[in-house]
Amino acid sequence: MTSTRTAEELRQDLTGGLAEAIAGKGYAATTIADIVMHARVSKRTFYEHFADKEACLMALYAQGCEQLLAVVRSAAGGGGRPWKEMINNGVTAYLNALESMPAVTRTLLVEIQAAGPKAFRLRQQTQRRFADALVEVVEEARAADPAIPPLSPLLAIALVGGVHEMMLQVSDPYTGAGPSFTSLTPAVDELVYAILTNPWSASDGMIGRTEGLQD
Repeated sequence: MTSTRTAEELRQDLTGGLAEAIAGKGYAATTIADIVMHARVSKRTFYEHFADKEACLMALYAQGCEQLLAVVRSAAGGGGRPWKEMINNGVTAYLNALESMPAVTRTLLVEIQAAGPKAFRLRQQTQRRFADALVEVVEEARAADPAIPPLSPLLAIALVGGVHEMMLQVSDPYTGAGPSFTSLTPAVDELVYAILTNPWSASDGMIGRTEGLQD
């Protein structure tokens, strides 16, 4: 029965149904029938909330990323702590969150990249938001330790992309095979530490290069 569910709950169930279907057969092979079967609603209910499968995918991706952003900001924010602790807390929380929602992870890592131009633009926007969150965390850390160089938006995007590639290298998002995402915590910490302790990253030369690339 769908009458006892609110509109928001129905949307959540539909995006969850899409995630389950994608985990089983991939986005391209998933049908509306698959989604409504997992969500336990009718096709009519689906079309009351989403125009098509792509719209449902975009909502699923946005929901998953919002959840991850909230987790990272909560774990790493606040300031007043050693900067390495702030970074480690944010990284650990992010990887734990990915580990906790395997049905969504394949969408976040793989399927969104091949889902068309709208999905591509949404992914770009979301990566910038993750990069902005990294910049914010570093600025909070700099308040306690001004010796830490600022993190440029472009370098932050490189960090986001690097972490994404690490996850693809160690785990198969299609099958879930391979080490857990949480096993990456030391490597991701090391990558961030290396960038933030590199004096050249704060030099005028580096700043000029990143500004030139952003033009």
